[in-house]
Amino acid sequence: VQLQASGGGLVQAGGSLRLSCAASGRTLIMGWFRQAAGKAREFVSAITWSSSTILYADSVKGRFTISRDNSKNTVVLQMNSLKPEDTAVYYCAGSTYITRSSSQYSYWGQGTLVTVSS
Repeated sequence: VQLQASGGGLVQAGGSLRLSCAASGRTLIMGWFRQAAGKAREFVSAITWSSSTILYADSVKGRFTISRDNSKNTVVLQMNSLKPEDTAVYYCAGSTYITRSSSQYSYWGQGTLVTVSS
């Protein structure tokens, strides 16, 4: 399965961005991770095939919303009330079970840069 992320860009603090990830095939679990410069990759959000289970990192809960369209094999991360600390390269990833651990995700997109200015 190949994943293609898009939608990053430059936005002012308090603004919104919408990230999309298209998968080349069925992916049971789709998630988003991010990596800021000089920091380790961290979990952002994940969603099951049926959308019955959704996980968020505490740092984005209430501001970010993940959703998926299985007919198009896509997952969307709607990011609102963005903060400068949200600046990072965002990666979409695929797994067979829902987890916050990046090591359990087998498929990775190429990443898209999100920059939030203060």
